[in-house]
Amino acid sequence: MGCSKNLVDSEVLLNQLERGKYEVVHDSGETGFDAVFINTCGFIHDAKQESIDMILDYAEAKKRGDISKLYVMGCLSERYQKDLETEIPEVDRYFGKFDLKAMVDELKVTFQPEYIYERKITTPSHFAYLKISEGCNRSCAFCAIPMMTGKHKSRTIESLVTEARYLAKKGVKEILLIAQELSYYGIDIYGKSRLVDLVNAISEIDGIEWIRLHYLYPTKFPYDILPVMRENPKVCKYVDMPLQHIADPVLKNMMRHVTRKETEALIKRIKEEVPGVAMRTTMLVGFPGETEEDYEELKAFIEETRFDRLGVFPFSNEEGTYAYKQFKDNLSDEEKQERADELMEIQQQISAGLNQEKIGKTFKVIIDRQEGEFFVGRTEFDSPEVDGEVLVTSAKSLQKGEFVNVKITGSEDYDLFGAVD
Repeated sequence: MGCSKNLVDSEVLLNQLERGKYEVVHDSGETGFDAVFINTCGFIHDAKQESIDMILDYAEAKKRGDISKLYVMGCLSERYQKDLETEIPEVDRYFGKFDLKAMVDELKVTFQPEYIYERKITTPSHFAYLKISEGCNRSCAFCAIPMMTGKHKSRTIESLVTEARYLAKKGVKEILLIAQELSYYGIDIYGKSRLVDLVNAISEIDGIEWIRLHYLYPTKFPYDILPVMRENPKVCKYVDMPLQHIADPVLKNMMRHVTRKETEALIKRIKEEVPGVAMRTTMLVGFPGETEEDYEELKAFIEETRFDRLGVFPFSNEEGTYAYKQFKDNLSDEEKQERADELMEIQQQISAGLNQEKIGKTFKVIIDRQEGEFFVGRTEFDSPEVDGEVLVTSAKSLQKGEFVNVKITGSEDYDLFGAVD
């Protein structure tokens, strides 16, 4: 459940269990297993509820005798372990986010740390996520993640290059660098940001053709990555930078440590230094104290800036956060959702217009799968699962993970149509 960082944790566990001679299956949705692990999300209300519902479903399956053992791991378990043990005692054991060895020991498997960089890849075999750090040193007022993951902790460049080489040997062609905060990478162990050094080292690995970066924060943005993004053909011209808001009063209350003026200057510099870059961001609406004026300012900013990709989330009042302690949640869930829906309607029109501008142009596309008459792929401006896709027609069969040049022939609000050029 939850984010791609959780997925990586699951893949590491799967590999350790396979090395212990277990037969393991990812996300099958079936029963009849000796043991089921549920890797949970504890970020916001909807994600927490989804995880709880999954636990309850498998608790019922255990009662029926469809499974023997039920284990829960991940962020929800890290955050609410004692409550969960009381409320859902059918679970055999709850593990925190960093209890890999304990999970392996529970199944009587010898933990093998020398193979920690190996994973059972659960994504399509041509792309994989590479988690470069854990935790976050920022203290955004709305965010509960640091309570679950702790302070920022980078992995060494050497260990990440070893893992990236392993992934390349497995057939991975696109690596997505993930962390709660890419911008901070290396500062804790090297005394300075080493994101550029890491990206350059991974780009030298044979077989890796695309490197994609999630997520770069606007505060203390690592400007030295921009020339690399512009000049290194393996680095996707794709900036995923969660802004959350643009109105200064809201940004201040959110403890984002950035102003509208600074944000606009940053966006301008990114576009100037990396021509053709695609920018993805997320916005948070309904934060306590957000006025109608603040919301209208955000709406106008989105209309003016025309982000290539945009996600919007209604504020979730998470216990333990600064916002929960200091502010009154003054907007109803309905009002928050209405604001989020309106912004997404605006973005839908923006996306449709930007897609129309691509008709007649040719893009390098990686093929993800086949659906009916189409081969479905993505440009360097599209990340898996969260962005648009290209529906490709071709006279010859195309393989998953194959790169092809595609001429765009049509568009929808979020997706493109094209033919092999």
